[in-house]
Amino acid sequence: MKAVGLYKYLPIDHEESLIDINIKKPSARGRDLLVEIKAISVNPVDTKVRSPKIVEETDPKILGWDATGVVVEVGEECTLFQPGDEVFYSGSLNRPGTYSEYHLVDERIVGKKPQTLNFAEAAAMPLTSITAWEALFERLGIDTTNKNENRSKTILIIGGAGGVGSIAIQLAKWAGLQVVATASREETVMWVKDCGADFVVNHYGSLKDQLVNLQIKNVDYILCSNDTDQHWNAMGEVIKPQGKICSIVDNKYPIELNTLKSKSVTFVWEFMFTKAMFETEDMISQHHILNKVSKLIDERMLKTTHKQTLSPIHAENLRKAHRMLESGKTIGKIVLESFE
Repeated sequence: MKAVGLYKYLPIDHEESLIDINIKKPSARGRDLLVEIKAISVNPVDTKVRSPKIVEETDPKILGWDATGVVVEVGEECTLFQPGDEVFYSGSLNRPGTYSEYHLVDERIVGKKPQTLNFAEAAAMPLTSITAWEALFERLGIDTTNKNENRSKTILIIGGAGGVGSIAIQLAKWAGLQVVATASREETVMWVKDCGADFVVNHYGSLKDQLVNLQIKNVDYILCSNDTDQHWNAMGEVIKPQGKICSIVDNKYPIELNTLKSKSVTFVWEFMFTKAMFETEDMISQHHILNKVSKLIDERMLKTTHKQTLSPIHAENLRKAHRMLESGKTIGKIVLESFE
């Protein structure tokens, strides 16, 4: 089968940073599904895994996690899907990725594709939806059953125009929260407003001063999806006493947790690959999350964050997509569809 992979970890402008290859088509066993890939999307994790390092692979490394496709084969222990089902999912970091014509994935982290979206539109959703859902409703503990109470609470979403931010805004509004999102350019401001943000502030300015200007003294929750180091002190300033902060972004420098001590603030990480990597007891929750997201999309409560499509799926287009992501100026999600 066709695939895109790498042997060397190189800068994206190098023609061997991602290459077209042919590998053996796998077969489904156990709880695995074999999915014929129809579309994929790229995420910052793709570029981080591919980034230059002094390592050379003996076997090709296949990247990619977000995918949509059709189940063509199921393992003998599968109970959730059958051949012919249209699915979407975000894979596992410790298994081969989705830059391939066919892909094996554990059914417990797979959901049914939204019926109202095509494959490309749906491919934009899995990783960011799971991340946003877990961050808001599991890590921050926001109660989706009491939306009236949530209307008196405010969340600050840093990096609102990115893939996760775009979904988090929509989910937070669905849960009843008042949403303040950050954006810095005219087009990103328009994007986050279109996603449902009540207010927009510039992450290059003082978050505290801008919130005060909006008559918001402090916020109950913060979701940081952009540069934990840069925004750490500002988050400590604007979080409400006994509030909660969640970040999805690695820090380069040690985090000074004492910043949060006087306010008794909770800080928590969100990493959507945790459940699949460690096969946690609640791993199947991602199947349920994706099905809930699919239902919300079909009910027009959520919309895809798909922004641009490249076709076909091959090394040249994937290198282009990686370059766009590494520019730091993308809005929404970049999708690739169709192997030729």
